[in-house]
Amino acid sequence: MPVVPQVSPVTGNPTPPHFIHTTDSQFVDNAGRTVLLRGVNLSGSDKAPLGRQSQTLEGFWESGEEGTVSFVGRPLNLEDGSADIHLARLKGWGFNMLRYVVTWEALEHAGPGVYDYEFMDYTVRVLRKCKEYGFKIYMDPHQDIWSRFSGGSGAPYWTLPACGIDPKGFTPTQAAIVHCEYLNPSEADPASFPAMIWSTNYGRLAAQTLFTLFFAGRDFAPKCVIDDMNIQDYLQSHYIHAVGKLADKIQEAGDLLDECIIGWDSLNEPYEGFCGYPNLNAYPSEQTSTLKKGSFPTPAQSFRLGMGQVQTVDSWSFGTFGPKRDGTVTIDPHGYKMWLDPATEPEGVHPKWGWKRDPGWQLGTCIWALHGIWDVDSGYVIVPDYFHNNPNDLEHEVNFLEDYWRPHIENFFARIRKSHPEAIIFVAPPVFSPPPSISEQLLQGRCCYSTHYYDGLTLITRSWHWFNADALGVLRGKYKSPIQSLKIGERAIRKSIQEQLGVLQSDSKILGAYPTIIGEIGIPYDMDGKRSYGYTDNGKYKGDYTYQQTALDASLNAADGPNGLNYTIWTYCPDNSHMWGDGWNLEDLSVWSPDDLRSKEEYQMPTAENSSATLLRKPPVVGMSFATPSSQTLATLSAPGKNELSTTSMGNWENAYDFLTDGARAVKAFCRPYPRAIVGIPQNIAFDIAKASFTLTVLVRPEDALREGDTEPRPSSSSSTNSGPYALGKDEPLATEIYVPLVHYASSDIVSRSEGDATQRTYTDDASISTTPIESSPPSRKHSSLDLSASWRSSSTAVATKSTPLSLSVSASEGRWAVEGQLLKWWYPVPAPGEADKTYTITITRSGGAIKPLEKNERTCSMWNALRDCCSVLS
Repeated sequence: MPVVPQVSPVTGNPTPPHFIHTTDSQFVDNAGRTVLLRGVNLSGSDKAPLGRQSQTLEGFWESGEEGTVSFVGRPLNLEDGSADIHLARLKGWGFNMLRYVVTWEALEHAGPGVYDYEFMDYTVRVLRKCKEYGFKIYMDPHQDIWSRFSGGSGAPYWTLPACGIDPKGFTPTQAAIVHCEYLNPSEADPASFPAMIWSTNYGRLAAQTLFTLFFAGRDFAPKCVIDDMNIQDYLQSHYIHAVGKLADKIQEAGDLLDECIIGWDSLNEPYEGFCGYPNLNAYPSEQTSTLKKGSFPTPAQSFRLGMGQVQTVDSWSFGTFGPKRDGTVTIDPHGYKMWLDPATEPEGVHPKWGWKRDPGWQLGTCIWALHGIWDVDSGYVIVPDYFHNNPNDLEHEVNFLEDYWRPHIENFFARIRKSHPEAIIFVAPPVFSPPPSISEQLLQGRCCYSTHYYDGLTLITRSWHWFNADALGVLRGKYKSPIQSLKIGERAIRKSIQEQLGVLQSDSKILGAYPTIIGEIGIPYDMDGKRSYGYTDNGKYKGDYTYQQTALDASLNAADGPNGLNYTIWTYCPDNSHMWGDGWNLEDLSVWSPDDLRSKEEYQMPTAENSSATLLRKPPVVGMSFATPSSQTLATLSAPGKNELSTTSMGNWENAYDFLTDGARAVKAFCRPYPRAIVGIPQNIAFDIAKASFTLTVLVRPEDALREGDTEPRPSSSSSTNSGPYALGKDEPLATEIYVPLVHYASSDIVSRSEGDATQRTYTDDASISTTPIESSPPSRKHSSLDLSASWRSSSTAVATKSTPLSLSVSASEGRWAVEGQLLKWWYPVPAPGEADKTYTITITRSGGAIKPLEKNERTCSMWNALRDCCSVLS
């Protein structure tokens, strides 16, 4: 790494040890090591308040109109101990980064300028809890399709009537498809909601109008004035101020910024609305990122539907080979309109929200007719290319990113930096769109390109196929015909996805020499008719996540290789269920679910719409000791640095392997080895799940020498009982650190005690197993604690001894290594100034080969009574 600055490029203040730099296209720690940040989105559940998942119609509209909802409890319950269990699990999976989801609605649901400070205070408490586990966090102001009340998430209800819109007209006019009203409010059947049909809302009138007003109202809707300002300024100022209030609260906490909260995303998956639309009488003939599925009206047809007029529109299906027009469908709104009745605002003043509407903004009619774009009586579109050029400069062809999105994020981040001066700016343009250039005066050396990637075919069809397509290449015009993008066979698919992520990574160069993070990446778990939940084939495949593992491995493998990408997987939902998925539009992407916890005779798992669903009802477990943060061990399933923690569910798992695999879905795909800190630059990262074989190649240059004096202290005695020739030295130079997951490399003894046949095992007490009693545990269980802090060392090649928690075979081309818990540290020479660059390789495999799951008939519930009680630790 180039020498990292000792002062901040933004403030000029000295950089503390925890400071994360963004330089040389990488995240870099304050010692000069490249850092890979990988984790999850916490959480998809945050899109809706507790108890109000998207399928629930009762009280849906009323809660929005009253503004009385509360998001306290999202994403974690801080009162029942379950937050520690969830965070311990995430830490144990090796994650070090969280994308923290929060919506505008959660901050300002009670009305314009009325902020939910209780929720903000709660959020600070959750962030502090995350900090206890050592997570870095970037905040995600999240939205999809504008708002929960327009079929997505994000903005509060009152923004809809502020825009002159009556959201109760969405379903009859199909201006938006709302999950809880599908197919119609009187006969709603939310369980039949088609996969991903929510995303077609981006091609419908509500979202197209709302985003146009938000980003470009001044140019395209100058008559839309409220409280003496254009609707664009009204919406943006409220949104930015609301998020700014949260940033103020986090700043006032005094112990979160930079050490834990390292930056902020711009608005999630922004949409251009009508901006730049070429012809309102047709939808674009070329492939776009808007999904065609079900009814698909043109904008002109949407205008008429929004005014209650019957229309016959094209209908599309999405099959194995993508979208296909399959006929037409007639939509009859039965006189309902999308536009607000003038009677709702006597004399132009809203009786509840209090705004005053300009007399030139006539309610009850389409605002696009109000601006002369079309005629309501005849249905004729007068100016079909109205949005293609700027109405104030007809020679200027609209460029959404440069004309509207960039000015918005400049204002947004200027406000964020007032509260968080050192914030890393996570630049998140629309999906699959390269960012525009952004002034370094705004970025100031603190930036990350934040993009998303999903395997679209798998996501939409909810199935893993033997073929796929280069979707990014199609959208960016790489192929003359979409058929040329076809990829046949798993090897070709994996190669294609890795190349697509490489293209996205190269987009970061537009911004400068900044790192890239894939802010969302993941797969659906309800594949093939919920086969893995036992819904098909008489339950034959219940618990079998083979296809999901293959699909997720293909995506996350693409982030490895030469790309070496940071990412946050979508998502982790504490209240996921097989029935309703993540609780939002039947999406089911959570890597963990309480419905996937293994059956244990004496345990019962309550179903709940809150994070306490993760707790197994048992007597509290107390008296567990904790390792120091530097030890990186799996010692107690809780926060490092604490002496004791009382929870209600630790005794439910036999050992760390049991804990980390229980409830996890396709865990071997997402819980994978990776280098968390690298002296040098990762040239190639390769992991073969089937062989449990990991290889890392690093490029080391003279400039990668760490700053003089950068060493790490010897872990405290509580983290390791080892001594002698294999013990770590008192002070070691900082090393390359590789997360080595217990999920893949656990010793046979640990695996057998988690899921093996109790009658075929023998137990040998040794130095790696201590007998730390656990108070309040069931008397039938033997008290013991599996200490995963045991360390061992080698100069280049060695096999872990029988007493270690991991069963490893390690081969390094140069240097020496040591293991603590799930962390392998690797030291090697750095070239001196003037010497040539060096390339080093390390390979880690599991002694005895990859862990093979037992067949169902080899597991019995009764085994739980025969196993020893082991507590474990996470790193």
